[in-house]
Amino acid sequence: MAEKLLRVALKEDRAPQESSSPVESHELCLAQQLEMDASWLPVYHLEPEHVDVIRAFVSSPEKDEERKLKFLTSIAVLFRAATCNSLCQGLDLFCQRYKLAENIKVLLEEEPRDQLHTAVWRSAMFAMTEMSFVEAVLEGKEIGLLQACFSGIFLLPPKEEMQDLKPFLYFTTMKGMDTMLVALVLNSPTSRVNEKMQSIFQMLLTFATSERASVRERAVGRMRVLSFLLANYSSLKADPNEERHASRAEMQMPIIGQLLGHLLLLLSFKEEETGHLALDALCLLFQFKYQQHCATLTEENTQLQGDWETETTSLRTSPSATHIIESFAEYLQPSERSDIVRVFIEAMTDSSTFDKEAARNVLDMVRGNPDLWLVDVPKITSCIHKTLGCIKSVPARQSVESLMVSMADKCPQEVVTTLLQVAPGGDSTALALWEAMFSVPQTVRNILKELLSQLWDLKSRLFCTHLEDYCLVRLAMLASRDLGDRAFAATYLDFRFLKEERPAMLSLVLRAIMTLSERDEMARKMKVILPDLMRVLLFGYKAATTKALLVFRTIMAQLERREASHIAVQMAEFLLPLLDDELSQLRESSISLFRDLMMMAVGNDKREMKNVVRLGLLPLFFRLSDQTQSVAKLKQDRRRAQEFLIQSLSYLKDAQASLREAAVRFIALQTLAEDREPSIRSLVAQTVIIILSSSREQPRPRWTLRALCCR
Repeated sequence: MAEKLLRVALKEDRAPQESSSPVESHELCLAQQLEMDASWLPVYHLEPEHVDVIRAFVSSPEKDEERKLKFLTSIAVLFRAATCNSLCQGLDLFCQRYKLAENIKVLLEEEPRDQLHTAVWRSAMFAMTEMSFVEAVLEGKEIGLLQACFSGIFLLPPKEEMQDLKPFLYFTTMKGMDTMLVALVLNSPTSRVNEKMQSIFQMLLTFATSERASVRERAVGRMRVLSFLLANYSSLKADPNEERHASRAEMQMPIIGQLLGHLLLLLSFKEEETGHLALDALCLLFQFKYQQHCATLTEENTQLQGDWETETTSLRTSPSATHIIESFAEYLQPSERSDIVRVFIEAMTDSSTFDKEAARNVLDMVRGNPDLWLVDVPKITSCIHKTLGCIKSVPARQSVESLMVSMADKCPQEVVTTLLQVAPGGDSTALALWEAMFSVPQTVRNILKELLSQLWDLKSRLFCTHLEDYCLVRLAMLASRDLGDRAFAATYLDFRFLKEERPAMLSLVLRAIMTLSERDEMARKMKVILPDLMRVLLFGYKAATTKALLVFRTIMAQLERREASHIAVQMAEFLLPLLDDELSQLRESSISLFRDLMMMAVGNDKREMKNVVRLGLLPLFFRLSDQTQSVAKLKQDRRRAQEFLIQSLSYLKDAQASLREAAVRFIALQTLAEDREPSIRSLVAQTVIIILSSSREQPRPRWTLRALCCR
C-alpha cells in the first residue's frame, strides 16, 4: 500500500496540478507523510541510519568531502543489505525520488581532474556496483555514469606526475572501476548483455586511441578486464533470478572487429604497459572466438580442433600484428574481418597515433588473401573513399590505393557501383581512386568494362554529373571492343575524348590511356590519337602534359621510322617550351622524348629537325647543371661543359645570321658580371677567361647532335 501511494506522489510531482477528490487528497497526504520518514521502504528497518544520511545529503546545500563519502557509503551499504536480505522492493522509486544516480554523477563531475586525493571516485563506483544488483535502478543512466568515471579517472595525469599520490588509493580506485564494470555486465538481463558490453567497449575505444600514454594504458586495462569476462562469461551466472544465461554462441557483438583491430595496433606501443595489456586482451578474445567457433561445430569436427591454450602460447611467443591476425582469421565472421580492415585503413591517416608501418604490413597481408579479407567490398570501398583525403604520406597512400586495386581485381562490379554511389560529382578523392585503378593493365580493362556497362544508360547521372560528354564511357568502348586498326581509328575520330579540357578528367583519361598503351597491339592502334596528344600540350596542365608525353613516346616507339619521321618533327617543336619547364618531372619527360624524336627524322625531315634542335640548344646546355640528376643525365655531364662552350664559339662564323645572333647572346655573359650572387659572378669570370683564351682561330669542331643530347 505504501509503495503504491509513493508512486502516486511521484506521479504528482511530474504532472500539472489538478483538482482531486477528498479520497485522493487523503491518499496523497499519506504518501507524502510516508515519504518524509521513508519507513515504507522494506530495507529501512535494517538500515535506517543510512537511509536518513542519503535523504539528508540530497536536501542539504552543504556537501563537503566527509558528507560526500558518507552519502556514497550509505548507498552501498543500503543496497547491499537490500540485496542480501531480498528487500529490494521500492528501491527503484527511492532512487528516482532522490535522484541518486544523478547526484552521484554530479559528484564525479565536480572532482578535480589533476589529482587523486580522496576516495570519492572509489566510493562512487562501489555504490554503483551495489546499485547494479537491483533491477531497473540504473537503467538508462549507466552510460552517463560510466562516461563521467572514464573521463575523470582516465584523464588524470600519469601516476608519477600526481603529487602526494597514495599508491593504495590509486590501486583501489582502478580496482573499484573493474569491479563496477563486471557487475554492470553480469547484473544485466541476458537480453541486454551484448548491448551493455558493446556500449562499454565503444566508450573505452575512444580513450584507447588517445595520444597520451597514461590514458591509453588505463583504457586498455579495462578492455582487458572485459575481455576476460567475455572469455569466461559462460561459466558465470548473469542473473540469479533468470533460468538461463547467454551461451558463447549467443554472445554476438558487432564491435568485435573494431576492438580486435585497435588492440592489434596498440601492440606497437611496446615500450608501454599498454602493449602488454593489449596482448593479454587479444589472447582472451582469441580464447572467446576459438571456443565460440568450436561451439558451432559437430562432435566429429570438434575433435579436429587444436587446444586454444597452445594457440595463445604461440601468440605470446610471436606477438606481431600480422601473426595474430592470421591466427584469428578463420574464427571471425566476415563482418568482423571487414571491420578489422577498416580500422587499419583509418590508422593510415595523418592524425592517427598508430604505427603506420605496422598498419601497412597488415594491409599487405590482406591484399595477399583478398578472398578471405576483402569480403564486404562496399563497406571497405566507402571507408577508403572517406579516409584517403586525410592521408598525405606517399607510402601510406600507395598502400591504401593498392588495396583498392586488389578489390577492383576481385570484385570490379561492386567497386564501381559503390564508388559511383558514394562519390559526388568532381570529387577529388574519387578521381584519385579511379586513377589508381587505371594504373594497372588488367584492372583498368575490368573497370572500364564495368563502367561501360553501368553508365551506358543515360538515366544514370551518378558519375556523369562531371562527365557530361561521357569521355570515359567512350574510352571504355574503345578499350573493351576488339577493334581492328581502321575501326579503332574511325571510332576514336567519332569520339575525340582527348579534347576534354577539364584538367582532372583529362588527366584521368590519359592515365587510362597510358596503361592501355603498355600493350604493343593497343599502342599501334593509338597512333590516331597523336594529333590530339600534341594539342594537350597547349592546354598548359602540368599533370596531363606529363602523361601525354609518356603516351606519345610509347606510341611512337611502335611506329616505323618513315611513318614516325614527320610526326617527330612536329612534336619536337611542341616540346621546345617544355625543355626549360619549372617542373622537374616534366623537364625530364620532355628532354627524354626530344632525344628520341631527333633520332626518328629521315629524308627531308632531317633538315627541319635540325632547325628545331638548334632552337633547343640553349635550354639543353643550361640544363647540364640541373640539380635534378635524372634531367642532367639526359644530356652531358658537367665535365663536358667547358668543351661545349668552346665549341659553341664556332657559331659566330656560321653562314646563318640567326645562329650567329644566338651565339652572340649566349656568350655575352659580361652583363652578369655584377650579379649579386657570388657563384654567378665567379662563373661569369671563368667563362670570360675561356672565351678570351679561345679567341684565336680554331677549326670547326666535329660534334653532332647525338653527342650533345645522348652521351
